[in-house]
Amino acid sequence: MSAGRRLVVEADGGSRGNPGPAGYGALVRDAGTGQVLAERAASIGTATNNVAEYEGLLAGLRAAAELDPGADIEVRMDSKLVVEQMSGRWKIKHPSMRPLAAQAAEIAAGLGRVRFVWVPRARNGDADRLANEAMDAAAAGRSWEPSVPQSPDPLPHQAPTTHRLSGWMAPPAPPITMVLLRHGQTPLSVEKRFSGTVEASLTDLGLEQAAAAADRLRGEPFDAVISSPLKRARQTADALGRDYLIDEDLRETDFGAWEGMTFAEVRERFPDELNAWLADPSVPPPGGESLLSTVARVAAARDRIMARYPARRVLVVSHVTPIKGLTQLALAAEPTVLYRLHLDLVSITTIDWYSDGPAVLRGFNDTHHVAHLVIPGE
Repeated sequence: MSAGRRLVVEADGGSRGNPGPAGYGALVRDAGTGQVLAERAASIGTATNNVAEYEGLLAGLRAAAELDPGADIEVRMDSKLVVEQMSGRWKIKHPSMRPLAAQAAEIAAGLGRVRFVWVPRARNGDADRLANEAMDAAAAGRSWEPSVPQSPDPLPHQAPTTHRLSGWMAPPAPPITMVLLRHGQTPLSVEKRFSGTVEASLTDLGLEQAAAAADRLRGEPFDAVISSPLKRARQTADALGRDYLIDEDLRETDFGAWEGMTFAEVRERFPDELNAWLADPSVPPPGGESLLSTVARVAAARDRIMARYPARRVLVVSHVTPIKGLTQLALAAEPTVLYRLHLDLVSITTIDWYSDGPAVLRGFNDTHHVAHLVIPGE
């Protein structure tokens, strides 16, 4: 194990328009020699400067973790906002920042000591250059390529650290297991319409689906059942035949002006807004809520559940975006993964959350319990 190794992460991000075409750059140096060990850069579509800066931080921390998860890290950025927020001195007020900061904190928890340092822009030129290279490459229709050789396996015999759940290492405490159940079919889901905060009842088939899910889950020893406040989720929870709690933050995304519309209708009436929404999870629909805002409040619900039910087993009845958001957080994945996950009606997703930071995705989109039901048009 490389005890005492020190690495420096330099990270930056930029947006040409704020929001506009955005990208990030990050690199990892050996703190003693200054040698660049890894470079990361990418275009992230349309985003704000702050989102791009956080994406740069995430990329830098991930690169450092790949090099040596036990190393002590000094993160250098010219974004005072990110440095102060990650140091815990400033509150994270903007909802689009909270899930990104939470991801960074989770990654940092798996490293050694991590310190955040503000530096003048002139001292962060390499990371700034990488961010601009990524944006230039995207504008030219190319992918960014690193200019320095990447270290393929700097520590081939490294042992796991005390901060990291790895291999056969026992966790410090049992996890809380969250079983996430999506609600059953509604008329809006049959017609494939945006259905966020608009209320909709389960169809007859939706009630059958809820009953099938209840049969599957009834024998499991849940310490609590917690539901979204929306009717379709509550009807699904009712099928279990037991008491449950309501958490407002488990509701679906508010799709604003798009509520009740089909994708084709939105494409026809809001083409520019739809393209922006599909390119950047921090962009909300007109009068609605962004995907990142949804993930931020769902993360807050997760934290409350973890605090109230440590090392317990909890069933959560919710919706597509909240369950996707929890999956993204569990995987410490980029926010754009939200566009790449599919959840079926009454599907079951299972996540173990450990009190020291890591999470394990144990199952995703399991629908075996409704395989016998015919779902027209789906």
